[in-house]
Amino acid sequence: MSTERRPVSGRWFEQLAVGDVIQHVTRRTVTETDNVLFTTMTMNPQPIHLDADYAAGTEFGRPLFNSMFTAALVVGLSVPELTLGTLIAQLGMSDVQFPAPVFAGDTIRAETEIIEARASKSRPNAGLIVFEHRAFNQHDELVCRLRRTGLMHRDPDRADETS
Repeated sequence: MSTERRPVSGRWFEQLAVGDVIQHVTRRTVTETDNVLFTTMTMNPQPIHLDADYAAGTEFGRPLFNSMFTAALVVGLSVPELTLGTLIAQLGMSDVQFPAPVFAGDTIRAETEIIEARASKSRPNAGLIVFEHRAFNQHDELVCRLRRTGLMHRDPDRADETS
């Protein structure tokens, strides 16, 4: 990694401690267009997402938001405060849960807890972080929880401390 300073708003590996909980500033009201575009772009023909008449006959009574959009949104809401410019790679996701449905018009907010942090064994200028992202609707109902592992840059200004 170049030690040349570049603009970042994310945090370096050293700035993320196990137990930290970050409340993300950006919130997002989701729309029917979001749901239809995401669902059709991912080639998902599920009528519960796309067919209002079909969805009206389900237990939800209206189209249900595509859960993969919800997962992508919760990760995206976390990027400015966590990983913008400081993530090397996303290594995986696990424990993905959707305990409550999301509908068009819901406003989603997110928070992230740092679950695990360890230095990389193969990259001296990097560390691995396990994030638990949680998303809530406007009624403070948990609508998504997932864990994501990221390979993060270490702070180049502290490179001498890691060598």
